[in-house]
Amino acid sequence: MAELLNWLFGQYADYPTLFIALELIAVIFGVSSVLLASKTNILAFPIGLVSTAIFVYLLWKWQLFGDMFINAYYSVMSIYGWINWTQNKNNIEIKKHQDHINPTSQPQDERGQNTDAQYAIEVEHLSKKDVPILSALAAATIAFVALVYYFRPVINNNFSFDGAVLGLHLFTWVDYTDMLTTALFLMAMWLMARRKIEHWLLWIIADAISVPLYFYKGLTFTALQYVVFTLIAIWAYYEWQRRYRLQSHAAYA
Repeated sequence: MAELLNWLFGQYADYPTLFIALELIAVIFGVSSVLLASKTNILAFPIGLVSTAIFVYLLWKWQLFGDMFINAYYSVMSIYGWINWTQNKNNIEIKKHQDHINPTSQPQDERGQNTDAQYAIEVEHLSKKDVPILSALAAATIAFVALVYYFRPVINNNFSFDGAVLGLHLFTWVDYTDMLTTALFLMAMWLMARRKIEHWLLWIIADAISVPLYFYKGLTFTALQYVVFTLIAIWAYYEWQRRYRLQSHAAYA
């Protein structure tokens, strides 16, 4: 048991206490954000912003630039998603108010009010018009992360080309895996901001890949976070499917 604990957490012996505390705080807020998102709670975005902001700082310090840019993107998309979900909730409340003042729809409205009160955010399925945007986002993400890793020797050399060696031969399997997971995460975050059910499928794949990846990078707490993320994402996918059926039933009741 002692050997296992040392393998899992031994790398933290050389970490500043502040960094360990910040990683734990970011993990707690990150898990809380995913749980709130599974419940279509708008608070998922401000809570998530705390986590991503901390990770941007930590990953910069650890020189994990691909992961850092992921979390910077998360921060931007969290703001976008916060606005999008808020607008959707406001539109639903306006519609409920309009139905309420229409006496001819009162019986139907009473059923609809209960459903809308419980599921304030409407969820949607992926549409064909989303595919080109997703493809472009994936291609741009992979190209950008590849560029970052290509110039990593320059970045690590205080952004100086003096003595820096560049080349694709320096890429490792970790770098290529980072490109894949980054593309998956960015597509998932965009779909989440747009309330698309299928974003959970991308989270499941990317989270599952990230578990061994972060163990390898020596970030055990973050790796354990992704174990939890994977389990939550599996449950949340079916939960959003159920909510979609309920809101569709309420619409046609």
